[in-house]
Amino acid sequence: MLDGHAPSGLKHDEQGGAAGTELATKPRLAYDYFRNAWPEPARVRIRTFPQVSMMSVDTHIEYIKRGCAELIDEAELRKKLARNKPLRVKVGFDPTAPDLHLGHTVVMHKMRHFQELGHTIIFLIGDFTGLIGDPTGRNETRPPLSQEQILANAETYKRQVFKILDPEKTLVEFNSHWLGAMHFADVVRLASRYTVARIMERDDFSKRFHENVPISIHELLYPLCQGYDSVALKADVEMGGTDQKFNLLVGRALQAQYDMEPQCILTMPLLEGLDGVRKMSKSYGNYIGIDEPPAEIFGKIMSVSDDLMWRYYELLSVKSLDAIAALKVDVQQGRLHPKAAKEELAFEMVSRYHDEKHAHEAKQEFNAVFVGGAAPDDAPAYTCRNGEASTAPAFLEAAGLVKSRSVARRLIKDGALSIDSVRCEDAQTPLAPGAYIVKLGKKRFLRLTVTV
Repeated sequence: MLDGHAPSGLKHDEQGGAAGTELATKPRLAYDYFRNAWPEPARVRIRTFPQVSMMSVDTHIEYIKRGCAELIDEAELRKKLARNKPLRVKVGFDPTAPDLHLGHTVVMHKMRHFQELGHTIIFLIGDFTGLIGDPTGRNETRPPLSQEQILANAETYKRQVFKILDPEKTLVEFNSHWLGAMHFADVVRLASRYTVARIMERDDFSKRFHENVPISIHELLYPLCQGYDSVALKADVEMGGTDQKFNLLVGRALQAQYDMEPQCILTMPLLEGLDGVRKMSKSYGNYIGIDEPPAEIFGKIMSVSDDLMWRYYELLSVKSLDAIAALKVDVQQGRLHPKAAKEELAFEMVSRYHDEKHAHEAKQEFNAVFVGGAAPDDAPAYTCRNGEASTAPAFLEAAGLVKSRSVARRLIKDGALSIDSVRCEDAQTPLAPGAYIVKLGKKRFLRLTVTV
C-alpha cells in the first residue's frame, strides 16, 4: 500500500495550534513553559504490513547485519524482533539532487532486506529538512534549495526508488507535514531539550567552530528536525550512512524524551566513488546514477580499479558473501581474469536498473568500443581537408575533442591517441585523404573524414 501523496500531518485546533500542544495562551514561568510543555508527537497514519517472516531472531539479525557498519543496540533489536510484530523502519532522503546513485542504494538494499523479512519501510522524503540543508560533512553552509527544486527532485526519487523497493510494501511520507505545521513556540520547546554542547560534539560543527568558519543557527536545528521525524513516525529502526550517526542518535534521544521506546540504529558503509577515494557524490562527479543509460552504467563500473571492484561487490551485489569470496579466489589464483569479474558486476547492475536485454547490449557495445576499437554509434563525425588541417592536433581541436592544440600534443606524447586501432605519436604528419576512426583516451571517439 503506497502513499503517493503526503500524509495528513498534524491536526489543528480552532486557534491554529497543533492538537494536544500547549501554546502560550496564558502567562506561565519560562522554565515550566519551555521545559515541560512538550507538543505531542505529530499524528501521522500508522500502518504496518502484518506478515513477519517466521525465521528465528538469530536469522533475522544475521540477515540484517550483513554489510552494516554498526548496530545500536543489538540487544534492543532482538527484543523488538522477539515480539513478532512488524518493525517500522525509517530512512530519510533529502531531495537535494534529482538523481539517486549507487551510493544511495547501499542503504536502500538494506531497506529491501527489511521488506523481505516482513517489516514496514518508511521512505521519508525530507522536503522540509531539504530547505535547511544537511550540514553533515560540510565545511561551509550548504546553499538552500527552492521549494520548486525540492518538489521536482522528490518526484524523481519516487520514480527511481521503486527500482529497488517493493511499492506495495513501502510507505512514502513527507516531513513538511509535521515540521511545517509547528509554531515557533513548538520549535523553542523542542530546542530546549538538546544542549549546544551535545550539538557541538559533531566533528563538522566542532571543526568549523575552531576554524572560525561561520555556522548558521538553522544548521544547528537540522539534527533536531531529523530526530523529531523519528518521534512523529514512531520509528523502531532508523538507517543511514555512517556519516549520519550523530543525527540518528538525536532521534533516539528525542524518542526517549517522549517516553517512547528508543529506535535502534543501523549505519551502512559509505560507498567510494569512481575515484576510489571520496564517497560517491554528484558534487564530486564520481557517481554512477541508477537512472543513467545502460552503456553509461556498464562503462563506469568497468572503469573502477580492481581493488574497488570487490568493495562494490560486497556493498551492491546480491551474491552471497561466500560466492563473492570464491570469485575473488578465482581471480587471485588466475582462473578468472579481473575484467571478467568486473563485467559480471556491471551486467548485474545494468540488469537491476534496466533489464537483461539492455545489459547484454551494453556489454557488447563496451567490448566493441573499448576492446575491439570500434567507435560507438553516437560518436561525432568531422570532415577536414588534407594538409595542415588533417594533422592530429589540428583536427582534434577543431572537432572539439580537446580545448587546444597544446593539450592535443601533450596527449599524443603520452600515447593517448590511436587511429584505426593503431597508436599514433605523430603530431606533425597530415593524414592522407580517407575515412578514419580516431580514439583519444578511453572514451573519446571521432569519425574523421579527410578530403582532397
